[in-house]
Amino acid sequence: MSLIQLEQPLPSVHPLKPSTWPFLMLGFRPMFLLAGIWAVLSMLIWTLVLSGLMPWHLSIAPTLWHAHEMLFGFASAVAIGFLLTASQNWTGIPTLSGSWLLFLTFVWFCARLVFLFNNTSLIFVALLQATFWLLAICHFANTLLKAKSKNNYQFVIILCAMASFNMVFIWLLETNSYELVQVFSHLAILGFTLLISVIAGRVVPFFIARGLSLTEQVKTPRLDKLLFWSAVVGISGFFSHHVLSSPLNPGYVLVFTAILHLVRCVYWFTSGVFTRPLLWSLLIAYLFMSLGLLGFGGSYLNFPWYAKDALHLITIGAMGLMILSIMARVSLGHTARPLTPHPLMSIAFGLCALSAVTRSILPIFINPHHSWLASALLWIAAFVIFVAVYTPILMKKRLDGRRG
Repeated sequence: MSLIQLEQPLPSVHPLKPSTWPFLMLGFRPMFLLAGIWAVLSMLIWTLVLSGLMPWHLSIAPTLWHAHEMLFGFASAVAIGFLLTASQNWTGIPTLSGSWLLFLTFVWFCARLVFLFNNTSLIFVALLQATFWLLAICHFANTLLKAKSKNNYQFVIILCAMASFNMVFIWLLETNSYELVQVFSHLAILGFTLLISVIAGRVVPFFIARGLSLTEQVKTPRLDKLLFWSAVVGISGFFSHHVLSSPLNPGYVLVFTAILHLVRCVYWFTSGVFTRPLLWSLLIAYLFMSLGLLGFGGSYLNFPWYAKDALHLITIGAMGLMILSIMARVSLGHTARPLTPHPLMSIAFGLCALSAVTRSILPIFINPHHSWLASALLWIAAFVIFVAVYTPILMKKRLDGRRG
């Protein structure tokens, strides 16, 4: 619980004052809810197009729209919502709320609409996405600088890299450089693995120790540092290989990084996690990321696993499942509710994990098209449960009457 939440009582709700709306008290509330809704709607659109039930109206390929919206629409909104919330706890300094948070949310929402209905120039999408990133990153960085929170500056660099990947992605779409668009979508996925690695290194050992009432949490400072730099080198190597035509094979570093992640999983594992949905979902998500990265890096070394299938173990199994789990826990903790999720959330976690396996493994054995559709439906079901369970939680006041 942050100092801000402790010191400032919740004002009376006024319909014309966004600063009094519980929904706009802290970044996680609108970002988590809208991201959850978009996870359902965007995947539903993708499923209807994929199944031939909806004609595609944009000039760009639907796969590229799907990639952009999952990475830079859905996942980026959750990342920003989480970091704006976490930075207030880290620093004790208030982060975006009220009218400014409403504006940030509105810009994000408009970017989704413009990209879905605009079929001429992508300049409006670029302007809206750039505004979203600029406002969020500048405010986040300013909060850390005010508090001299040097330990968290790395998040600013990662977010700037993700924003840059987003802008280049849109520019490449505008110039019809579709092969490079795929490269930058993969760079964004690798960027998210780095972000997940850093965040998970902070929260997973803490959550496990607290959830299981352990006397101390697992600490692996040397492994954490090695993982960070290995991931940075791997992403740089991937960029150099595909964009700068470097002859160096990035697969070796990516596989090495994946092995380090697997070692981390072993350090974190304890059988007690299976008794807590908010713990096993996090650990399975991290395991999926490790295995997906192993398969993706291995595709450069002739491993028998299609690179895009391995990447979907990261995007669905790691990003999707970890996002579900983090949103579930943060939403409970920051609204002063017990850290015991609704029983339906265990089903949602299981559906998301099954969606990842269906998309990344089943194409080896059955018609890939069928596995893609099944995976999409499982994903939709998982996030429908989240939206149904957490909408009232995210819209209402904290149970203790404080801000947050």
